Amino acid sequence: MRLIILLLPWLELYTLIKLGVETSALTALAYVLLTLVLGVMLLRRQGRGMFQRLREAQQGAVLGPQLLLDDMALGLAGILLIFPGMISDVGAVILLIGPLRRKLARRFGGPQPEPYAPERDSSGPDKPGSTTIEGDYRRLDD
Repeated sequence: MRLIILLLPWLELYTLIKLGVETSALTALAYVLLTLVLGVMLLRRQGRGMFQRLREAQQGAVLGPQLLLDDMALGLAGILLIFPGMISDVGAVILLIGPLRRKLARRFGGPQPEPYAPERDSSGPDKPGSTTIEGDYRRLDD
């Protein structure tokens, strides 16, 4: 793993040099600038959307863990697009494709959260539809 982390910048540089040789230096530079702009735009859009969902959660909406996982993945995709190089851009594209991102998360043992739905017990003493919490208790004033 350490070797991959150490080699990644050199591999990114190699892919950009290869792109420049195969096309032109101007094309490689335009590619780097385009992915930089796309990454910044994605991060800005994702940040606004995430703050909107957090505001909705404060007002009583349910915020699922899967939604947060998707937000984090899209934020990581934006960061990967900002880095110059084609290998990180391929990783960003994989993260941008939702079904592929979720399939890879399942494959590598990522969390598989279920949507939050509290169980309701209609046989409770208070009213139908109330949540019943079971457990042992003892009075402290005895």
